[in-house]
Amino acid sequence: MDARGLARSVRVVGSSQGVLALRSAWRRRRADAVTLPRQRGERARVPGRVVGAEERPGGGMIFFERSSLRVRIAVGGAVFCGWDGAGPEPSYALAGPAPEPDPRAGLEPDKDGGWRVVSERLLVTVSRTGTVDVRTPGGVLLRRDLPPRWWEPEPAADALSLPGDEGAAPPGDGAPGARWLQRAEVAADARFFGLGGRAAGARLRNGSYRLWNHDPGPFRPEQDPLYITMPVQLTVADAGTHLVFHDNSWDGRVTLHEGTEGRGSGHDRPGRCEVRMSGGPLRYWVIAGPPARVLHGWASLTGAPALPPRWALGHHHARWGFGSEREVRRVAAGYRERGLPLRALHLDIDHFRGHRVFTVDRNRFPDLPGLAAELASDGVRLVSIVDPAVKAERGDALYESGTASDAFVRDAQGREVRGVVWPGETVFPDFTDPRARKWWAGLYAERLEQGFSGVWHDMNEPTSFAPFGDPTLPRSARHALEGRGGDHREAHNVYALTMAEAGYAGLCEIQPERRPFLFSRSGWAGMQRYGGTWSGDVATGWPGLRASLSLVLGLGLCGVPYSGPDVGGFTGSPSPELYLRWFQLGAYLPLFRTHSAKWAGRREPWEFGPEVLAACGAAMAERERLMPYFVTLAQLAHRTGAPYVRPVWWQHPRDRALRDCDDAFLLGDALLVAPVLEPGARERRVRLPRGRWYDTATGEVFEGPGEVRVPAPAERIPVLARAGAAIPVTGPDGGTELEVWAPAPGRTGSGLVIADAGDGWEHADPERFTVRLHGGEPVVVREAGGPVGYRVRVRS
Repeated sequence: MDARGLARSVRVVGSSQGVLALRSAWRRRRADAVTLPRQRGERARVPGRVVGAEERPGGGMIFFERSSLRVRIAVGGAVFCGWDGAGPEPSYALAGPAPEPDPRAGLEPDKDGGWRVVSERLLVTVSRTGTVDVRTPGGVLLRRDLPPRWWEPEPAADALSLPGDEGAAPPGDGAPGARWLQRAEVAADARFFGLGGRAAGARLRNGSYRLWNHDPGPFRPEQDPLYITMPVQLTVADAGTHLVFHDNSWDGRVTLHEGTEGRGSGHDRPGRCEVRMSGGPLRYWVIAGPPARVLHGWASLTGAPALPPRWALGHHHARWGFGSEREVRRVAAGYRERGLPLRALHLDIDHFRGHRVFTVDRNRFPDLPGLAAELASDGVRLVSIVDPAVKAERGDALYESGTASDAFVRDAQGREVRGVVWPGETVFPDFTDPRARKWWAGLYAERLEQGFSGVWHDMNEPTSFAPFGDPTLPRSARHALEGRGGDHREAHNVYALTMAEAGYAGLCEIQPERRPFLFSRSGWAGMQRYGGTWSGDVATGWPGLRASLSLVLGLGLCGVPYSGPDVGGFTGSPSPELYLRWFQLGAYLPLFRTHSAKWAGRREPWEFGPEVLAACGAAMAERERLMPYFVTLAQLAHRTGAPYVRPVWWQHPRDRALRDCDDAFLLGDALLVAPVLEPGARERRVRLPRGRWYDTATGEVFEGPGEVRVPAPAERIPVLARAGAAIPVTGPDGGTELEVWAPAPGRTGSGLVIADAGDGWEHADPERFTVRLHGGEPVVVREAGGPVGYRVRVRS
């Protein structure tokens, strides 16, 4: 929702809520001015020269004149580097204990006076001044991290770190006020991706990107930061692909500069990355390999993506403005009467009593469980919004319960931190406190009793309305941080992640037989363990449509495979053409949801005329036909970390032309989707990866790599199938069949089916198939032997 924009408007500032927001903003500014340390003279520190080393499992400790570096290669090949004694734990990103060190990796002297750690997959060398090179086993440089620099709030005598003295860490290990800078170099041809949800493009251009989760209000592609920022960066170059994750939740900034090649002159200028953090530890992980292996390694480190229930892969309809049960029934009936397959309806804050979370307005929704049961009989689930802010009012049951549990964030003097959100003056649970998470987890029982099948977390950056300054909690606000203690500077970026942890745990405990459905507007590294996300308040317009694709692609490369936009944009009334093209894109994205603000017009397909309705119906029918494929992709994401939506370079990262292509995507390995992102377009240029591709609508054959023109009439967007693909689809009888596209002569193809037994935790075994040409016709063979088991329909 347009929280910040609404709070800044004259209308709100002139209201009683606006007065509260103004007062809250002044309180926040005063608290930070009084509590946070003032800027003082600082002295820079660098590691100095190496003075010794000590072998440890998976690597070792390397000691410098003024710092120390821990290098450890884990089983599976992930490299951990921690300066100033920083270890991999505690960490909000890791799914559990840090992976075991690789027993075959060892520390040994390097020829220039430094040290190196050798493993099967990577070679890490540390120079005598602290430069860290990550190379392939063949010696090809992937990444060079230059010696870091710290700025400390007070002059500190240089301390010599001696072997065995890991605890002799200067203030750079996370002491408030210590800030640091690390520069890195990558190949001249490298391209950057990731850093969470960035709207300007999946590929990150030259510029500076802030690491601070932020509610921007209705946003455009050029706005940054947005709701989800992560210090997770994927770098793709001819030399190889690698992911680097700086495990630090403080406010920071990443500045990127692509390199330039000398065109044979040998004077290449490397790509550069600069990471600045305002505090916290300097520690990071590097995972290298082909893109699929990198994302698998990332999921192994930070947790498998949650597996959504099957119904959550269908079409969802939401609106801020469902004012009553009658309105919900009217919309559901509209879909049913027109034969449009709706799977979920989402209720926004207007179903709450006075906008208070975990309540129901009984005047407008007198029988919510009955409504949910009625919709469920037609295959439609209800999904509830959940905001973190709790109305701060004596006598309010939720507030009294939270107060009794000591669940709310407090200031340095021990008083509850107050903000302003939709219910008015509010307090905020401290989700970094296990006791608060346990209290909050129990509250979801009320949502399930009301008949809801899932939840979406909103306003959890966290947002507090403010006519000036940062619309969040005071940076001086105190948090438990799992018992370590700290303030909002460290807790802000992980606030939504820990809220999702609480919600997911509660849903699992209350309803253990069902997989939870949860997605969240904000989050951090590891959020995929608890569910997915959506675009937030993307502005209505053609730039917003393009930004929608950028966000899904970028988040997938950060390990969050389940996401999607507000189809039609959140803020305004789209033209019929814009709505249709957005709807057609959404039909091929993991979360397929229409949504809008209450002033932004309707989002039902029939509101845009008969031609749009027919085309939207075709898109929804195709989504349902592809449901077995989406189920398979969801299972793959859960098992391997591979996103459903992948950049077109996914299998060919050395194809430089593909690296620059961000207007199309692969859906799994079998389909290439080229959405229409410009008004009036009736054909599209499409950049193809290597191999043969079929236009699924016309059967026309194209050969890649290269660029081709493909028809894009109003009734559909271009979708191409890879030659040799065997795609699980829904057949005319409702069962699963294999749609087969002939491989090129002399080639074979493949297919995969992973079924979903229901909404529970049952495990399904993958079924793999090989496609060959026999007598000029494609033949499907089950790899494990035995009959194929599915009807085969050849499309080419």
